[in-house]
Amino acid sequence: MSLDTLRERLVERLAPVETWRPDAKGVRSDFDLNPMVERPVKTLRPAAVLIPIVARPEGATVLLTRRADTLASHTGQIAFPGGRLDPGENAVHAALREADEEVALKRDAVEVLGLSDTYETGTGFLVTPVIGWLRKPPVVTPSPDEVAEVFETPWDFLMDAANHRRDFYDMDAGLRRWFWAMPWGERYIWGVTASILKGLHARLYGDEAEPDAAADEDAA
Repeated sequence: MSLDTLRERLVERLAPVETWRPDAKGVRSDFDLNPMVERPVKTLRPAAVLIPIVARPEGATVLLTRRADTLASHTGQIAFPGGRLDPGENAVHAALREADEEVALKRDAVEVLGLSDTYETGTGFLVTPVIGWLRKPPVVTPSPDEVAEVFETPWDFLMDAANHRRDFYDMDAGLRRWFWAMPWGERYIWGVTASILKGLHARLYGDEAEPDAAADEDAA
């Protein structure tokens, strides 16, 4: 187990927070696996998510949420804390604010290490993943209006390419929509959340001669 190695790799491979731009282009998108789907022409709305990595002595974990069943969209889906930017905010400010509002994760408990690849959703958002390092397990309280559950998933599971699979569902128009999924026990991590994790894996380990070995060195 090497939490120090993992933290060093994150600092080295992530984009510095000062490189964020509100007019950035999406590096990855929902359309990567679905090139036949018509891409709407519209201005993307900026959003941000926080990927909180918890530096537990027994191995790093990633804090995730299950969205409340009462929400109007993406009901019950697994997600990172996050949402759209308020006027005047940058990605880091928005991610930390949303994490505080959704699960009461306090800003002073999070060391922001950098940014992962921007992600364009099919619903018209440009999401910036903000990577946070938590030196000790956080005390969180989910907001009942937004979050049904808060849980942690092992970093080594999420960064093991063997656990990344392409799933699909068939749309009404007869088209097949493909997406990344990382099922973990009874929890089905998929869609934008899984795609952002897939992008983080590529950013950290994509140019390694033996990516699985490098990921193993970081996690356990």
